[in-house]
This record gives sequence, structure tokens and C-alpha cells, in this order.
Amino acid sequence: MALQRISARNARFQQWQAQLTNRTKRQRAGEFLIQGVRPISQAAERGWPIRTLIFDAGRPLTRWAAALLQEVPAEKVAMAPELLAELGGKDEGVPELVAVAGMPPDDLARIPVGPAFLGVAFDRPTSPGNIGTIVRSADSFGADGLVVTGHAADVYDPKSVRASTGSLFALPVVRAPGHREVETWLARARAAGRPVTVVGTDEQGEADIAHFDLTGPVLLAVGNETAGLSAGWRELCDALVRIPMTGTASSLNAANAASIVLYEAARQRAAKTG
Repeated sequence: MALQRISARNARFQQWQAQLTNRTKRQRAGEFLIQGVRPISQAAERGWPIRTLIFDAGRPLTRWAAALLQEVPAEKVAMAPELLAELGGKDEGVPELVAVAGMPPDDLARIPVGPAFLGVAFDRPTSPGNIGTIVRSADSFGADGLVVTGHAADVYDPKSVRASTGSLFALPVVRAPGHREVETWLARARAAGRPVTVVGTDEQGEADIAHFDLTGPVLLAVGNETAGLSAGWRELCDALVRIPMTGTASSLNAANAASIVLYEAARQRAAKTG
């Protein structure tokens, strides 16, 4: 594929620029922008469908960028630095490289449900940064995947992608309309011999998280940052657990709560196998 050059605000540049802020444009194109060395490297290493690599036409390439341009079978675009700076999404100057990747299907079958399944469901999150943070924590503590349900912030918002620091490309993340689709997915898993327990987090939960067994197949459900879990999700939960707090704060940030519960699940599982 021949090298393309973009030095003006043409239609292609405007399309990519719109994808930074417009969820509908991202969804229609079925693609999103990846910014940063680690996220781009992770996407390439994990075999994500990278469609385009856009690089700075105004400076020599580093070894990292040159290797990616050589090895990744994607369209290559040399862009004027002042335009590339706008796609970089930060105030730190011109990035060396920005990638455009295709979105995988929102199919719950992408998340494997094995004997030691550990998954997370995030109900109607409003903050893309919280989505990315939970993706990072889920990856760090050995989860099998994340489901984002309901009318929610976008998994592929640049803030979410950046906050995941590359973990978005290592962990299956699937968007689902609501709890019913998750319920159907879990019913299939249970019919196949995977008795997944749905454990919701709530400040009024009946059990302390440290005293609840998280060593079996578990889906951890985290609620909206303001309203918590919806009525549908509460009904789907087999148990509600709480994180004990001794200070004056009334609740934890959703991403922090998810990270604590994921750590506790990993701790319990390590203690059981150790």
C-alpha cells in the first residue's frame, strides 16, 4: 500500500479528529484512535486490527516507530506535525505516532468462562476514565473480561483508552445493552457446568467482602458512580457485599471499589492455591 501524505485539513483528517470527541462517528466508522507508546505497542502485540498508522512527517523516526511501520500491515500516513498534534490528544507536543484501530464485535462469547472465571460488569458508567481504570485493574488482577452495560460512557473514548494504559488490548471488553443480555450469557455458562455467582458491590451489602468466598466462578457487578446498581442488576445479583470503611467518606469511587474487590478476589484465590 502506497504511503499517503496529509498536510491539510482534508476529509480524512476531519474524520479522525471527530472520532476523538464524537461517539457516533466512532461507532459508524467502527474505529477509534489509539494514543501513546504503550497502548499502541500493546494493540500491535495483541494482534488488534490496526487500520492506519499516522506518523510525524516532520522528524526522523525512532527505532520503535520505524519497527511498527515496518511490521504492522496497516495503511501508513505521513501527517504534518501541527495536524498530528491535534490527534495526539495531549498538550505535550506532537506525538510520534497515532494508530487507528477497528472495534471488535460486542459479543459476550469473547469473554471465556472457565472453572476459575473472574469477570466484572460495570453498570451504566458515566466516566470513561473510570472504565479505563477498571479495565487496567481487571487486567492486573487476572480477570477474564469486563462487560459495560446500559446507557454508558464509551469504552473507546480516548480518555478510557488512555486510562487503561494498554490493558484494553489485553482484556476482552464487551458492551451490552443491559443486564438481561448478561443474564442470558450466564445462563448458557451455567448450563455448560460453570455455576457463576454474581456478586454486587454496595455500601449496604450484607457481607464484608473479606468474609465472602470469591474463589469460585464470579462476576463482580459495580454500579453507576452516582446511583449504584440498577434494580435489574440488584435482582440479578446472588449476593451484595460491602467494603468496610472507617473514615467519613460515604462511598468509594466506582473504579476504586472495583479495584479493591478485584484485589480481594485475587488474594483469596492465591491463598487457596498456595
